[in-house]
Amino acid sequence: MSGSESTKLAELAKRRGFFFPSNGAYGGVAGFYTYGPEGAALKRHLEDAWRDRFTVREGNQEIEAPTIMPEAVFEASGHLEGFDDMLVECAECGESHRADHLVEDDTAVEDAESLSIPEVEELIREHELVCPSCGAALAGEPVEEFNLMFETTIGPGSGQTGYMRPETAQGIFVEFPLLAEYARNQLPFGVTQIGPAYRNEISPRKGVVRVREFTQAELELFVNPETNEPDLSRVADIELTLYPIGNQREEGTEYLETTVGAAVEEGIIASEWVAYYLGIAQEWYERIGVDTDRFRFRQHLPGERAHYASDCWDAEAELGGDWIEIAGFAYRGDYDLAKHAEHSGEEFTVFEQYDEPLHAERATVDPDMSYLGPEFGGEAGEIAEALERLAKRDRTAFEGETVSVDVEGEPYEIPTEKTGFSVEEVTEAGEHVTPHVVEPSFGVGRTLYTLLVHAYREDEVDDEPRTYLALDPEMAPTTVGVFPLMDRDGLGERARELLAALREAGFEATYDDSGNIGRRYRRQDEVGTPFCVTVDYESLESETVTVRERDSTEQARVPIDELVAVLGGLRDGDRSFEAIAEEYEHQELSAGTENAAE
Repeated sequence: MSGSESTKLAELAKRRGFFFPSNGAYGGVAGFYTYGPEGAALKRHLEDAWRDRFTVREGNQEIEAPTIMPEAVFEASGHLEGFDDMLVECAECGESHRADHLVEDDTAVEDAESLSIPEVEELIREHELVCPSCGAALAGEPVEEFNLMFETTIGPGSGQTGYMRPETAQGIFVEFPLLAEYARNQLPFGVTQIGPAYRNEISPRKGVVRVREFTQAELELFVNPETNEPDLSRVADIELTLYPIGNQREEGTEYLETTVGAAVEEGIIASEWVAYYLGIAQEWYERIGVDTDRFRFRQHLPGERAHYASDCWDAEAELGGDWIEIAGFAYRGDYDLAKHAEHSGEEFTVFEQYDEPLHAERATVDPDMSYLGPEFGGEAGEIAEALERLAKRDRTAFEGETVSVDVEGEPYEIPTEKTGFSVEEVTEAGEHVTPHVVEPSFGVGRTLYTLLVHAYREDEVDDEPRTYLALDPEMAPTTVGVFPLMDRDGLGERARELLAALREAGFEATYDDSGNIGRRYRRQDEVGTPFCVTVDYESLESETVTVRERDSTEQARVPIDELVAVLGGLRDGDRSFEAIAEEYEHQELSAGTENAAE
């Protein structure tokens, strides 16, 4: 899609009710969009398709957590310290800009987000970058870290500090102890959530691609890294287009076309779980209508990897000449659960029972605090903890008359008799495991925009230009448009009866009797309605209607009593329109061509 086509799509999205900037009556606020009737329906279908694939078919649980959470949650998660973008402020006009985006927009440097602040400052000086708002030079202006979370107050007065969640994941992690109980403490288990998240973007841009309020669809899969493996046979032969780190660093290197199984076998994708979900996602994207010729999985460079991720791959779509992240697949390890356990004092583990009890020796300590307290004062507690760790690690350290431990770099000598060291025979029925987390995280708005860009078409019908959205019937906001040839002689009444019957059967159907048939077809083409049904004079005599297919504009005459079954097969992909046309007599609309009376 060219720049001019992108502009046309943006105009179509606003005019036809897909999405538009919010609060226009009050001048608007950058980074906030309203989904109109068509966009809300498309978004709902997209979420339903994601839920079907990643919740229902994978056997996962779904929750809905609050969007505002207390400060302690994000202190534990690391977002207070590490959830920043690079900001540069123009000294002339005072406008703030995202520094790495300026570098990417005005130089040949890609992925400037992975660079350090000094490197970005140097690129701004080297390329003499200027403020996009006023044109003033930005060389020499400091680049600073800016935390993206929206801060708020919970309760009246000074209240409690809270933040609007920057991702839905933390709402799952903090509830892990209960969620594990609901899963009967059986690993692996997955929890999904679809809902809004908020990021105070420095410079929102590209429509719904970079906004301040957006919808995420996330899956957090909890696994035992020692015993849980995915069934790669389900996805081994699925073909992927990969852009690994090595290919990104070698100028001119093409993408890697391979299969899931080969990528794991060759070590290109380190985590089998991540590879599994890349395969699942590839099939899902194809199902909903993403153009796989403009789609890839790109591995994160080390400098851009999230603080919690040991490896991460992005699903990216080509939109208007740019590659845009639409999903991320991260192996988060035990970072999240370990951090919340540390900060909350709660148990974030699962007890896994052994097949047979194990008989073993366990080294323990029971320090004499009446000695440690007077002898070491405020360090006594930390010394006791250090002794406990040492006993687990190296019981031979307690064989002498004294034991040496380090606390924050300071050595301490403790008489062995004061440590309470002993070795006991124990029977262990199982162990407490801190699960690792695998996270596929999808941007719903970006995926929606991808579907629109990849579905946008321009052609000619009867020598006149036409714009249409070749959306998959499962995704289309409306499945069928119902028209009377004219709203008289009982045609309108019969068409409205048919409309009611289709809606009763579960179809999202619309009615239109305004203007000529050709113009009504064009309106439905623009919003991606895959099928239109026209009631004409022959319908009153033979109880048949004309069904018209959007992409080809071909038509077929179908008996009314078979219409629900025919449209259901077309919508669900069980039947093709070509097969329908062969089965039923193929006719032109009785009133003439689509452009009649225009």
